[in-house]
Amino acid sequence: MAGSSPCASCKLLRRRCAKDCIFAPYFPPDDPHKFAIVHKIFGASNVSKMLQEIPVHQRADAVGSLVYEANARMRDPVYGSVGAISYLQNQVSQLQMELAVAQAEILCIQMQQEPNLPIQLDQDEKSLLLASCNNFNSIPHQYFNFASSSNVIQDPLKRESLWT
Repeated sequence: MAGSSPCASCKLLRRRCAKDCIFAPYFPPDDPHKFAIVHKIFGASNVSKMLQEIPVHQRADAVGSLVYEANARMRDPVYGSVGAISYLQNQVSQLQMELAVAQAEILCIQMQQEPNLPIQLDQDEKSLLLASCNNFNSIPHQYFNFASSSNVIQDPLKRESLWT
C-alpha cells in the first residue's frame, strides 16, 4: 500500500499497512466503520486467522458474513443474526397460516355459491364442510392474526439495516 492511505484496519490499529496486508482488499480506508465493528466483535487477530484459513476467492464473502454478524451482534448481543433469522421464519410461518386461512375462505365461498362443485367428497362430507364454513365465517378475523412463538421480542430489521 506504499504511497496510498492505509486500509481501515491498519488505520484503526495504528500500524503501517504492508503490501501484503490481508485486510486491505476487504476493509478499504474510506469505510472505517466496517472494520471497527468487526474488530470490536471478533478481534483483529481472530479475523486475520480466519481469513488466512479461507481460500482467496471466498474471502470477500467471508468478510461480508463477518460484517453482517458483527452488526447483528451489536444490535442483539444474545441472538445476533439468529434473532433476525428467527424473526423472519416466524413471519413466514404466520403468512403461510394467513394464506391457508384465505384459501379455506375462498373454498367456503365457492362451495356456498356453487354447492355442486366437483369436489372429491361424498354428500355428508360436503354438508359437514359447508356447516364448518358457516361457522368459520362467523369467527372474527382478529383470531387469525397468530402471534409469534419466538423468544425474540424485538424486530431487529426495523431499526436499521444489518448490512451497514
